[in-house]
Amino acid sequence: MDSADWDARYAAAPELVWSDQPNRFVVEELGDVPPGRAVDLAAGEGRNAVWLAGRGWQVTAVDFSPVAVARGRELAAARGVPVDWRVADVTAEPLEPAAYDLALVAYLHLPPADLAGVLGRAREALRPGGRIVVVGHDRANLTDGVGGPQDAAILLTPESVVAALDGLRVARAETARRPVVRPDGSTVDALDTVVVATHP
Repeated sequence: MDSADWDARYAAAPELVWSDQPNRFVVEELGDVPPGRAVDLAAGEGRNAVWLAGRGWQVTAVDFSPVAVARGRELAAARGVPVDWRVADVTAEPLEPAAYDLALVAYLHLPPADLAGVLGRAREALRPGGRIVVVGHDRANLTDGVGGPQDAAILLTPESVVAALDGLRVARAETARRPVVRPDGSTVDALDTVVVATHP
């Protein structure tokens, strides 16, 4: 999907397409981390960026959908937190090298070469001691989970993400279960790749 497709998807929804609450793995990995400077790549409607800003992080949020960024601005304003919003394509947007304490990439699904490029730039944008958190629909989700893209070529595996983070110290790389409540009230598991790595 290109930016126009995402704009249409966001614009068709009367409310947020995604929750206004941060991703559970983002909270799990960053809840106790002292704030610094962060970049949220493919930030969507900004739920993770706004949560980070509320915890004192200086956040830059990048997404190629103007509609999503507008919604992110509204959410940040409603929460009373500052976020630097940028409408840009993360596959081409340059990042300041060695400038961030955190790079967050949540549910960005691209062809492998494009994703590797984004992760490579995110890696180079980290300061010494900084960390990258990558979360996305795992390829195993096709057969053993629910939701997410149905194209194996753009789904993640811990191994494929780690391969793009050469030179970083991997602290976590796994396929994790994320409970999803269905409309009928039943709960099923989605399977997500979760990778956390730090700059030495």
